[in-house]
Amino acid sequence: MHSEHALQTIGCPMQVFGLCRFSFPALGDFQIEHDTVADRRAHLYNPARLEERFRLFESVTLPSFRTQTDGDYQLLVVVGDCLPRKALDRIKDLTADIKQVRIVQRPVEPSHKHRQVMKRILQEARSNPDRPCLQFRHDDDDSISIDFIERLRESADDVAGLIGKNQAIGLDFNNGYQASFGPNGVRAAQVYKSLLGVGLGMLIAGGCAHTIISFTHNRIGRFMPVVSYPDRPMWIRTLNNSNDSPRAEKQKAQLAPITPEIETDFATRFALNPGFVRLPHFSA
Repeated sequence: MHSEHALQTIGCPMQVFGLCRFSFPALGDFQIEHDTVADRRAHLYNPARLEERFRLFESVTLPSFRTQTDGDYQLLVVVGDCLPRKALDRIKDLTADIKQVRIVQRPVEPSHKHRQVMKRILQEARSNPDRPCLQFRHDDDDSISIDFIERLRESADDVAGLIGKNQAIGLDFNNGYQASFGPNGVRAAQVYKSLLGVGLGMLIAGGCAHTIISFTHNRIGRFMPVVSYPDRPMWIRTLNNSNDSPRAEKQKAQLAPITPEIETDFATRFALNPGFVRLPHFSA
């Protein structure tokens, strides 16, 4: 059924696009839940929280998207239509020079579950649903390496045979860094973690309506084959005051003061400004 689509993965440009949700206040699909959209909005739009997200978005997330070795991709930054105007203008200003970024505003209603809204956005973004595509997910406080899009596109060729027998293939770059940018400096550790929300892509066959958000990221191996790439660090996952995961505090304890070697990697592989890395930060 999919063999003709599999052949299209080799030797032709494939659409590559990612989903980045910036404080989108729909209900569902988060470990920290709220009873109402108003409660979710109050939590996400708290000025102190928003300021931390913007600082990380500007200094950690955007630099590598700005300098990808393969610029043929699109990053969908999804916000609610209720995002304060000042915050929306700030996002527009920060991304104005990155032609691959498209800001997507959507209404937020109690009946609109988060996952369904995101799936619809990704499905609408496919330029040709009958052709295979590559999708990835990304959090607004993390970083991918400057060669992530290039590596993701190469991985599609690697799994061309698999997509002939499956609707989707997980592409997991499981080598990266965890880091905190705190008042006492930067702490970091190189780790191997599978199926995180960062460094995870998916090759989706033509004619298939699945998206990268259709499945809980750490469980996609239950629904499709997953190919892992452990050879080099491909992401930085930040641990900060507004992490959704309750495991973040335990993981922070495993970090150590940043070494010159890791600082160099942050600059060369992730385009982080060394001056930013050396600054004291208010995020614990």
